[in-house]
Amino acid sequence: MIISAKKLEEALVRPGYISKDDFSSAVKEAKKTKKDITDVLIDRELIKDEQLGRIIAEALGFPFVVLSKEKIKSNVLRIIPELVARSRNVIAFSEDENTIKIGITNPKDLEIIHNIEKKTGKHVLPYLATKRDLRKNLTRYKSKIKEEIKDIIVSLGSNISEEEKNKLNIKLVKLLLEYGYYNRASDIHVEPHESKVVVRFRIDGILHKVIEMPKNLLDYILARIKILAKMKTDEHMSAQDGKFQFRVNEENIDVRVSIIPVTKGENIVMRLLSAQQRQISLQNLGLSSDDLDKIKRAIRLPYGMILVVGPTGSGKTTTIYEILKKLNTKEVHISTIEDPVEYDIEGISQIQVNPKTNLTFAKGLRAIVRQDPDIIMVGEIRDPETANIAINSALTGHLILSTMHANNSATTFPRLLDMGIEPFLISSTINLVIAQRLVRKVCEKCRFSYTISEEELLIIKKDKNISDILKAKNKDINSLTLYKGKGCEICAGTGYSGRIGIFEVLEMTPQLKKLIINKSSSDKILKAAKREGMTTMLEDGIDKVFTGLTTLSEVLRVTKL
Repeated sequence: MIISAKKLEEALVRPGYISKDDFSSAVKEAKKTKKDITDVLIDRELIKDEQLGRIIAEALGFPFVVLSKEKIKSNVLRIIPELVARSRNVIAFSEDENTIKIGITNPKDLEIIHNIEKKTGKHVLPYLATKRDLRKNLTRYKSKIKEEIKDIIVSLGSNISEEEKNKLNIKLVKLLLEYGYYNRASDIHVEPHESKVVVRFRIDGILHKVIEMPKNLLDYILARIKILAKMKTDEHMSAQDGKFQFRVNEENIDVRVSIIPVTKGENIVMRLLSAQQRQISLQNLGLSSDDLDKIKRAIRLPYGMILVVGPTGSGKTTTIYEILKKLNTKEVHISTIEDPVEYDIEGISQIQVNPKTNLTFAKGLRAIVRQDPDIIMVGEIRDPETANIAINSALTGHLILSTMHANNSATTFPRLLDMGIEPFLISSTINLVIAQRLVRKVCEKCRFSYTISEEELLIIKKDKNISDILKAKNKDINSLTLYKGKGCEICAGTGYSGRIGIFEVLEMTPQLKKLIINKSSSDKILKAAKREGMTTMLEDGIDKVFTGLTTLSEVLRVTKL
């Protein structure tokens, strides 16, 4: 650590950023786990990474840089070779005639600073960069990977021995995984067509075509992935699931693999599960302060149920995990039943559903209840049996967290009724329903404002719900200021970088309980919830449009399902 614990305490505790007790507790954990104190403070969500970096930089008397917000030219990046950048935690981000600016985790590292000055003949100005920000930005060195992939594809098509082909294929799969990781892909699709294989990455919820390769390479790729995922290599006519790990950028990435037979061969989908790329907190998911307060009230209750609803890929699991992290203290016993266990959380008993051993959600949940838990997380309520056990567990003194597929918060209740749950049980157990979607964020680096276009104006005028929201906010529809990204190196020309949630958080009230007991329609429940102050997903999305976080087209894309 570049700053002493004593100096860090002075910089954080005296001005009131962190309490003395919290800091002392973090110091003890850092010593016990042999972690850096800054990592403990951030992991405990006592302070944000960027804020902590700025405070440390000020305390040490160095300027601070957020590398993720810098547009770094490739020739500047290459001033410091990738291996040096990784080993010394340093990136060059700006250059003029006389000076090179570097982001570095240890701006007191005179050896590397003098080496760069000697190599370039220019003065080096060190800026403090946080370890997490710098590690994330090392992915800017990824540009060569795609060229390597193309070269391997060409070599595999040439007249080489089978042994050489196997070696190249191992490298090809490794590079595809690394390229997916560096591009922040959540999924890698390898799709067979009539005469070719197409590789696509899902980035920020949208599929992007990455590369094409000859059809004859599919068998090599399939064989390698099946071996890694411990699947049957000679099975080609039935679906198979598996998993494996690969290491990149000093991190172990879990990969969930699904292979199914299709008319043109076998289709591969690999989901990349990176713990580092999900280093977010409940506060950073995109929840408004009012909605965050509702969640905090609900998780303080000793029993009842919290449901997170939405379609596949809407971020439900992430929200549930962040709530679990908040609840995870030494005073409580938390158990989960999941399919699959996506991320390990220290101190929580996590059970993996296993159809081969007949360990279903329902059977696992029955077993968990006998383990004396305070809090139970059920990965998904998808059948009447699981719903019944979960509801009864919530009635008998447990706090239950789970997810469901529902279009919005209000349609959750008819879905539970359809599963055979009695209305009085639903109204007396459910404390909170969080409905959500994920929208792409406008790239901060190339974002600009503009006056609403004619096309967007027409969309708004045709949509009564949006028009009503804008009228309630006293907005002049004809002169709205909106935001979008021009497209730059950071966002790969898309204008978007990262995703954020839009939410509606329904808190159970006496009025809503009456409607549920009377089996009222979801429309009536939604109207009543809005009267009692609930912000709908569309309203939350429109608010994020006006603050420049996302675009109108993104909000419409995910809310008009």
